[in-house]
Amino acid sequence: MRMAEYERNTLETQIRAALNLDGSGKFEITTGVGMLDHLLRHVAVHGLLDFTVNARGDLEIDAHHTVEDVALALGACLDRALGDRAGIVRMGHAYVPMDDALAFVAVDLSGRAYAVIEVAWDAPMIGQLPTSLIAHFLESFARSGRLNLHARVLYGRDDHHKAEALFKALGRALEMAVREEPRRGGKIPSTKGTLDNDH
Repeated sequence: MRMAEYERNTLETQIRAALNLDGSGKFEITTGVGMLDHLLRHVAVHGLLDFTVNARGDLEIDAHHTVEDVALALGACLDRALGDRAGIVRMGHAYVPMDDALAFVAVDLSGRAYAVIEVAWDAPMIGQLPTSLIAHFLESFARSGRLNLHARVLYGRDDHHKAEALFKALGRALEMAVREEPRRGGKIPSTKGTLDNDH
């Protein structure tokens, strides 16, 4: 089983996270930010990833530190669970509709961290979650997970629907990318023979 755990303790947040890449979409997620919990459940269910996230943060200030550090913890779990990334498909993508909204996410588990996020929000908040932190979450996740992540909401009227479509698409893209491909014979999916931070 490709599994990993990560613990992050700072003066701002205390986070314990675990991830199983070969799961069935089970989750136990408590961050104190209801909308973030909701979005992460979509990643787990639609990515067939088992998640555990328990976070306590300085929400009396705002949600920024909690959202960022949860992303860093989950990215670190992904990086650890992938190991040397041998034998995986490596790249994945998904279009996901949610009523009026349509989102697209593409990932490359290349070992190189990069994120491009294109989303226009109509309101400053979705529940307790500032919409400005959604791009920051995805960027932080890409950085600690060492992956290329391109995410775009093509259109939509409702911010809740846009966010749901985006995170469902992230789950579907990850499910495709982390999948083990038996035809690779356990080899690194790269012409260089390695997946690391070097271009």
